[in-house]
Amino acid sequence: MLSWAAASPALAHDDAYLDTVKAPHGGQLRMAGPVHLELVLSKTPPEAQDKPAAVYVTDHAGNKQSTAGASGTITILYGKTKVSAPLTPDGDNKLSAQAVYAATPDLKAIVSVTLAGQVAQQARFTPFASKDNAHSDHAEHH
Repeated sequence: MLSWAAASPALAHDDAYLDTVKAPHGGQLRMAGPVHLELVLSKTPPEAQDKPAAVYVTDHAGNKQSTAGASGTITILYGKTKVSAPLTPDGDNKLSAQAVYAATPDLKAIVSVTLAGQVAQQARFTPFASKDNAHSDHAEHH
């Protein structure tokens, strides 16, 4: 019983669970070590062009974590295209970037964030995948 109790907090923050949580800025939430990252990408226009990307950083309780002195990168993959852009501090718990991307269901993003004085944390996102199919590629692993 103790092993189940010790494991349950980690299970509460898996991607499937986080996809059911309404993110504060309308993005997609992912756990990255001791923090949650919320990725917000522009849905419009859907075709590829230079658009903003924002990452909001909170602790597991939803409290804002300072991005002062933080750095990071976002790598966006869609179709056969791969683009990367630096993330820079842009407010109390926000990192921002500009990147050329298309808002397609197959878009995947890898975000790496290093908060001041901490080790880098990474998370993978599928922000435009349909909720029904977001984890269908993992079905055989469960």
